[in-house]
Amino acid sequence: MKSYTSSIFLSAFLIFQVQPMIAHYILPWFGGTNSVWSAVVLFFQLMLVGGYLYADWLSKAIAPERQWRIHGALLGIAAGLILVLGFVWPAPVIPSASWKPSTAEQPVLYIFFLLTISVGLPYFILASNSPLIQSWFAHTQTGRSPYWLYALSNAGSLFGLLSYPVLIEPSLRLGEQGWLWSGLYLLFAALTFAIVWQLRRLSYPQAVQPKEGVHIAAPTEITLIHRLLWLTLSAITSVMMLVVTTRLTQDIAPVPMLWILPLTIYLLSFIIAFAGEQYYHRQAFLALLTLTSIGLLFIPLIPNVPIILQIVLNLLFLFATCMTAHGEVYRLRPSAQHLTHFYLLISIGGAVGGIIVNFIAPLVFNDYWEFYIGWIITYLLLLFLGAKQLNVRQRQPIILLGATATVMSILIGYVMIINSQTAIWSERNFYGVLRVIERDNVHLLVHGTTIHGAQYIAADKRDNPIGYYGPDSGIALALQNHPRYGQGIKVGLVGLGVGVLAAYGQKHDIYRFYEINPLVIDLANGAHGFFSFLPDSQARAVTIEIIPGDARLSLEDERNRGETQGYDILVVDAFSSDTIPVHLLTQEALELYLHHLAPDGILVIHITNRHLDLTPLIWTSARQLGLYAGIIRNNIPQDEQTVIFPSVWALLARQPTLLSQPALAGKVDTLEQFSSNLRPWTDDYSNIFQLLRGWRFGSDS
Repeated sequence: MKSYTSSIFLSAFLIFQVQPMIAHYILPWFGGTNSVWSAVVLFFQLMLVGGYLYADWLSKAIAPERQWRIHGALLGIAAGLILVLGFVWPAPVIPSASWKPSTAEQPVLYIFFLLTISVGLPYFILASNSPLIQSWFAHTQTGRSPYWLYALSNAGSLFGLLSYPVLIEPSLRLGEQGWLWSGLYLLFAALTFAIVWQLRRLSYPQAVQPKEGVHIAAPTEITLIHRLLWLTLSAITSVMMLVVTTRLTQDIAPVPMLWILPLTIYLLSFIIAFAGEQYYHRQAFLALLTLTSIGLLFIPLIPNVPIILQIVLNLLFLFATCMTAHGEVYRLRPSAQHLTHFYLLISIGGAVGGIIVNFIAPLVFNDYWEFYIGWIITYLLLLFLGAKQLNVRQRQPIILLGATATVMSILIGYVMIINSQTAIWSERNFYGVLRVIERDNVHLLVHGTTIHGAQYIAADKRDNPIGYYGPDSGIALALQNHPRYGQGIKVGLVGLGVGVLAAYGQKHDIYRFYEINPLVIDLANGAHGFFSFLPDSQARAVTIEIIPGDARLSLEDERNRGETQGYDILVVDAFSSDTIPVHLLTQEALELYLHHLAPDGILVIHITNRHLDLTPLIWTSARQLGLYAGIIRNNIPQDEQTVIFPSVWALLARQPTLLSQPALAGKVDTLEQFSSNLRPWTDDYSNIFQLLRGWRFGSDS
């Protein structure tokens, strides 16, 4: 008995340790976008389906005395593969740097390829373990329900997921994490092989139906309706989990903790729902779902909402959604003889949700409409399930459910229609949703909730730099007061936006933009006629170059080729919605920037952020690298913020005189009185929560 529970718990723990670990490792290879996490989750959802399908086939189609040979062989092959990879990579599941993508094309497919090579087979074995062990338990421990083992499995998953950001990530480097995971996997393989070995002489009878409390549906014959409900309810929770994750990471940062919180809620709902029917009360969770839904619908209308409140509200909404769906799935569970088939369909539903978010929705929708559609479908499914069970005593609560579902569906649909009418153009790809909005005779480029560039519509004003790049902004002051300004300055820019900074270009200047998003490149080059800074700048004999792909990878390639760009100004202005991707702020990234910076050059980093105060990170990073640092805060009166936005820019230089020129006097905070014990970020370590800006955030969009 202990071997069964230990194997299930350890396999579930390993499943949800490896997901944030490998996602954290490959995140910088694909631009630091939150879509990397969605792609990683989809891969593991598909592998879970494969594992469950294998478990269903093995337990039903293969005689018990042969099952041990097949599964034992797979355990041995996977363990051998881990040992082999340990000799050729930094760690068995951590690909070497030579596997970095050379281009940004088809990022999801390349992510799938990387994950298949690094963890595919071991994860497949782990994914099959819980349903297999439960099946063997149901046949060897007759009369006992195996479903509590599913709750145990999810408890192991939850522990694995939460222990990563709290214990593993802060304590161990990624290579060490890979070795620890691999060691635990070998322990799991040995433990599970011991169970499999015991099956070699076992010829068990057909499972006896466990004695359980009466529940709403325990079919011995599975109907099409049952299958569709298991699939649909599971798919809805998968969609909502992924889109809520996008909502959180897009506006704060794509970091493991903010990936983990929604997935934690998702797993917690499985644990509670499958622990027993007494923990799921439809009316109570419908009330929570409705209250949090109303909050999410109206919170955009309230200014300066605390960030913690937004996170908590999104997570409570997700919890209510998942508990409602998973509670209904558990009510509709079949008898134990259909256990592996039941779990297979749940896993397929989860994978379908991932496919919808990663592949179908980007092709069909130009915004995250799957969130609203899934929201409405949740209410409609509740209404359908309630109507199926309608009788005289239940009429009043069912009428209340119907009224609630109808009103909320109409309200959600109305908000969806209103949101779709705010943009004059929008398009979606792997890197998120881009929208162009017209406001006060200005075109605005918006990603998520943040404005990434702006330009006047009027022809006589189109060359005026606006937004975060006005004449008094930190970047404008750094450019116009550099000793080489007006003599042919060379400027490198990590992040293109709409190309506003090209408006500062003069004859013989060179501006090299690094940009990962092809949609941004098209818009900045004049596609659809919204923005024209790049074409106009080139007309003034400014040399404009655009290097597609992730900026850090491109700069690394240039360094590896022996090139030193010698930028007079190097601007880091690449935002994933409201924050710079973490891999562009680490010590390794800053050292790379310095390699390409001229001796008298200035590194300028855009650190405007509604949620995070990046000043401590800038200060501690500058001290670590022996640089002089200054901050320029451009505070704009509220009535002037329609075209010029408040901004914060960090300036770093090897020479202090570059930050103390007369024109900058009184405008640069040299941080002489500042101090911080913040640990510098590296590619192996970052802690976004140390930089949270109190309880409130301002408005920059």
